[in-house]
Amino acid sequence: MAEQSVVAVKTAKERGLLVSCDLNYRAKLWKYGKLPTEVMPQIIHYADIIIANEEDCQKALGIEIDVDLGAGHIDEKKYKRLTEHVLQTYPNVMLIGITLRESISASSNRWSACLNNREDFYVSRKYEINNIVDRVGTGDSFAAGLIYGLSKLSSEKDALEYATAASCLKHSIEGDLNLSSPSEINALGEGQSSGRISR
Repeated sequence: MAEQSVVAVKTAKERGLLVSCDLNYRAKLWKYGKLPTEVMPQIIHYADIIIANEEDCQKALGIEIDVDLGAGHIDEKKYKRLTEHVLQTYPNVMLIGITLRESISASSNRWSACLNNREDFYVSRKYEINNIVDRVGTGDSFAAGLIYGLSKLSSEKDALEYATAASCLKHSIEGDLNLSSPSEINALGEGQSSGRISR
């Protein structure tokens, strides 16, 4: 299976397609007979866009930063260094987006994200999320939002903000699928967070 993934991304690049890769490492799902660090760098060699969090970079690529995930706050400078390290290691990658979760409790998190495109390092707006319904699918919502934003919006900064708002809203939806509409995501990104129904 791992070899087939490498063939797939290589073929996509040969056909001139833009390749994104969500590292999204899950130990219980990794059953390939090889370590992630033996496989994922081969896939990333053909990627243009990487989506991850700090643990994904560590487990899938072997790239670490000194981050205390239980500290409840984010040191943005460390994430800038992490993204720079990834981009330096993989010169083919155009940009990397990383989600930033500050866990206050199981039901209360601060949520943001950052993006490095080799020229600029952006950090999104930070959302205070309380009474979390479901964290499952939030990373996928970020990835989908970023891909949508990069293809439809006018700047990479706008794409980052859209992706962060999309994944923030997913915390309020049960299940693996983000049912938010683009208008709802844009409204949150523009600061409309009251939850009032627009008529």
